Amino acid sequence: MKIKNLFDNSDWQGLKKFEELPLSQKQIVFYAEDENSMIFYESIINELICKYDTTVCYVTSSKNDPILKTSENKIKVFYVGQGVARTKFFLNLKANILITTMPDLETFHIKRSKTYPVHYVYIFHSMVSTHLIYRKGAFDNFDTIFCVGNHQIEEIKNTEIRYDLKSKNLIHHGYGHLDKMLEKISTVEEEKFMKDNSIQILVAPSWGSNGLLENIGEELVNILLSSGFMVIVRPHPVTQKKSKKMIEKLESKFSKKSNFKLEKDVRNFDTFFSSDIMISDWSGVALEFAFAFEKPILYVDMPKKVNNLDYKDIKNIPLEVRIREEIGYLVSPLELKLIPEKIKLLIQNTSKFKKKISHIREESVFNIGNSGKIGAQKIIEIINEESKIS
Repeated sequence: MKIKNLFDNSDWQGLKKFEELPLSQKQIVFYAEDENSMIFYESIINELICKYDTTVCYVTSSKNDPILKTSENKIKVFYVGQGVARTKFFLNLKANILITTMPDLETFHIKRSKTYPVHYVYIFHSMVSTHLIYRKGAFDNFDTIFCVGNHQIEEIKNTEIRYDLKSKNLIHHGYGHLDKMLEKISTVEEEKFMKDNSIQILVAPSWGSNGLLENIGEELVNILLSSGFMVIVRPHPVTQKKSKKMIEKLESKFSKKSNFKLEKDVRNFDTFFSSDIMISDWSGVALEFAFAFEKPILYVDMPKKVNNLDYKDIKNIPLEVRIREEIGYLVSPLELKLIPEKIKLLIQNTSKFKKKISHIREESVFNIGNSGKIGAQKIIEIINEESKIS
């Protein structure tokens, strides 16, 4: 996909160029919090510009966003940074619809437009539940939510009932990133990801004070390497920003080991293809790995990542809690020495987990393989409906 480059090294100039566009050219606006956002938008945008011949705007806060260096006439790209220019962009936004993967609208400094009746759409950047890992009220101020699966539909409806909130338009959408990985699996040449006979472990945890890498990363990696496994450590982007010294220590200690690799580019998913097992804690990426490749997860049972202390107000058991022991094994952080044996058992039972994971995926995710088409269709429907109202 080629994108038109309007980036001129200035957040304020990018904002000015966006605001100077006539409303007719910015009916549909995608906002990217970082350079990884396109992973979740791409299938929808492709459908909009190819099937519906629609021009869209893509507003990004990342100077490193690859979209800034490409060109496509039907996609206009603007850089607004992460500071005051971005705040002004949201406050003064004039567009028919804004699509974002950034939650907490109206909660902090990112507000709904004060100048125009914009329709706000939220797209999930994880398949996890809505009431444990996300903050309380994270989705309350959106008009439409593109839901991954029925678990999110039920949670949001129950949240609306529990707190007497206005009903939102809940779309049976799916998960574009999963679709993209499944498509690649079906078309890629298997030889591209061939490796030797050693077992390859992908360590891909969440981030935060209770995170796996932040607390026991060094000990875990040492045990895995000493057991002869190929080990790829894939730190969360936030871990890379907030725990640089810890990452540097890991790299310094293990980089000379031939069976160790530190993978910092989270946009590259090649190691998902070649890895046999993922080790994680509460990261949503574990669901992506399991559902795309039908391979099991070894969960280190770190304390739950809880961003909503009132999550028990909603009676639904979070998906990521409910299915952990169905798609893999659980091990205590106090019993890391058991991990090599657990890995061998997972490998022996791969076919059993493959069937379980496939069944759970079909029950948990809408429109597998077609989320982009559904998303684009719903966006066009919203635009048409809004035009009737106005």
